[in-house]
Amino acid sequence: MTSSRDSDSLQADVLVIGGGPAGTWAAWQAARDGATVVLADKGYVGTSGATAPSGTGVWYVEPEAVARENALAAREALGGHLADRDWGHRVLDQTYINLQRVADWGYPFPVDEHGVQRRTSLQGPDYMKLMRRVVRQVGVKVLDHSPALELLTDGDGAVVGARGLSRLGAARDWTVRAKAVVIATGGCAFLSKALGCNVLTGDGHLMAAETGAEFSGMEFSNAYGLGPAHSSVTKSAFYRWATFRYADGSVIDGAGSKHGRSVIAKHLQAGTPVYALLDLANEEERRFARGAQPNFFLPFDRIGVDPFTQQFQVTLRLEGTVRGTGGLRIVDERCATTVPGLFAAGDAATRELICGAFTGGGSHNAAWATSSGTWAGAGAAAFAKTAGALAHTRPVRRDDRAGLDGPRVLDSTGLIAAVQREVFPYDRNLFRDPATLRDSLVRLDGYWEHLRGAGSATDRLRAREAAAMVATARWMYRSALARDESRGMHKRTDRPATDPSQRHHVLSGGLDAVWTRPHRSAAHEQPFLAEAA
Repeated sequence: MTSSRDSDSLQADVLVIGGGPAGTWAAWQAARDGATVVLADKGYVGTSGATAPSGTGVWYVEPEAVARENALAAREALGGHLADRDWGHRVLDQTYINLQRVADWGYPFPVDEHGVQRRTSLQGPDYMKLMRRVVRQVGVKVLDHSPALELLTDGDGAVVGARGLSRLGAARDWTVRAKAVVIATGGCAFLSKALGCNVLTGDGHLMAAETGAEFSGMEFSNAYGLGPAHSSVTKSAFYRWATFRYADGSVIDGAGSKHGRSVIAKHLQAGTPVYALLDLANEEERRFARGAQPNFFLPFDRIGVDPFTQQFQVTLRLEGTVRGTGGLRIVDERCATTVPGLFAAGDAATRELICGAFTGGGSHNAAWATSSGTWAGAGAAAFAKTAGALAHTRPVRRDDRAGLDGPRVLDSTGLIAAVQREVFPYDRNLFRDPATLRDSLVRLDGYWEHLRGAGSATDRLRAREAAAMVATARWMYRSALARDESRGMHKRTDRPATDPSQRHHVLSGGLDAVWTRPHRSAAHEQPFLAEAA
């Protein structure tokens, strides 16, 4: 790795953007494969993002045939039969390998009564502190508090680095010329105040789209996380033990954490408070929950509520593409995108490959992050080796960008609030119909046109975040219009049934003109033919 004059201009084989689980695994693997690596994060690697402040389950299954088969089959119907079983096997295999590494690195997995480690859960603070340590041990240069603002491309359209902003001390720009780039910036939760999602504003989506990258499954981006009304913690797993109730304690018919979440949403939409009580957990499960995810209980402990014996008010917070399954389209086993030199990992990439049309929740996302990060890091390192010694000297061209360099000052705060009014309401995003989607798109398209001629000299990062949220909402709703049925988490009130002819992905992309098109993969072909027959 070389530096020209100061730390603001660097060269490396691989640049990884995003320092959560996927980004750190990508950086570690690329460095292990012999690449020089720079890892740039919007916050401080080890503490920022959705995983770091909390705990997460992990889709970890021992390599036993029946258990693996059950794990895969459990997702297929729920995900509308859009998942690819081969990718499911790959993720389970890689997650098994990587969590053994995590154990070897010293992560303190809890043990059962037989002394066997339970690897189905990770504590975010311990996990990400460990990942920060191991990437530094293999020589990765970490740029904390250094959000990327745009990708660099050469004359052939290949991604060759990025520019960004360092917020350590006096703000200054940075440039990293790289032979390959991994986008691991997480998804977009539209600043809904869900825990750890304050940095997840779709920045990587916008940067990638500006280079021509495609998306897949953006219609499956309307996940709402369950959480206490008094807290930002949206960890839904423990709500499988919940009964949902009215204020007087009577049970709400049909309400549930997985299949009855729409019932909860309709009550909240009507202004009726909903309460939860985790009374279905037995004593052993209560002890396990406390040990496995202590952060889940902190908001309750602070107000003196025992969620197993006392009901508490709940809400649903939009988690967008973070807990949805849409993201950058993956075109091969290296997690390459449709743009040469650009790879994607974690929540920035589509998770349809393992979850199909329905959120996998934290456990599948955690397994996808460690697996896709590993593959993207290896893929980027291999790509860098083929780029040639003079790759860093190629002229950089300026692609079509979101703008934000015009004379008119952008009201980023007002724009973000306007986007939130289009994507937060349950009757627009959770329960969809064509007229409402088109109504929102008229305004969202107008916001996009407005920001094209605007700029922000005082807060470029906030302006980019606002632009990324507008762009993400437009890909979401255009894809939702293109999928003329209900499947998984995508609920069309005018098309409540699943249409077998739409067993395909919906691809999308574009900036001024957003496009969509169906794409049936080889994994869909055989089931589709059988169903059609």
